[in-house]
Amino acid sequence: MFQEAIGRPMEILLVEDSLVAAKFAIGALKRSEVKHRLTWMTDGEDARQFLFREQRFSLAPRPDLVLLDLNLPRLSGKQILELVRNDDHLKKTAVVIMTGELGQDGIHEFDELDVQGYLVKPVDLENFVALVEQLKSYWKSEMILPNSA
Repeated sequence: MFQEAIGRPMEILLVEDSLVAAKFAIGALKRSEVKHRLTWMTDGEDARQFLFREQRFSLAPRPDLVLLDLNLPRLSGKQILELVRNDDHLKKTAVVIMTGELGQDGIHEFDELDVQGYLVKPVDLENFVALVEQLKSYWKSEMILPNSA
């Protein structure tokens, strides 16, 4: 029997140690039209282990998008981004920097690390949703799931 194929939900990894910023991002994604599954990490080292499927995260899904704060405990967002960009399995993962401060010098610092966007906190809801919807093009579109109906 033929089953209609549908795209799978976007896998999003939110790496943010601020409860307020995380609640905002989670709420904005819930209100958006973006079908997704979200994993929230508050610690840089835990995020690294998740991304590299180490220890308790050995079965973690590969994210399509990483929303990454720069100021994290144990491992900074910049260190995580450098590790991601130097890994063959992760280097094409879309990464959006979420930070409270990022001037022109900060943006140029990340240009060579192939960042897909920047969001300065507090994040504007419309800009946040628009950026995430724009990043749908980074999905692994060849992965489709049969409709369960």
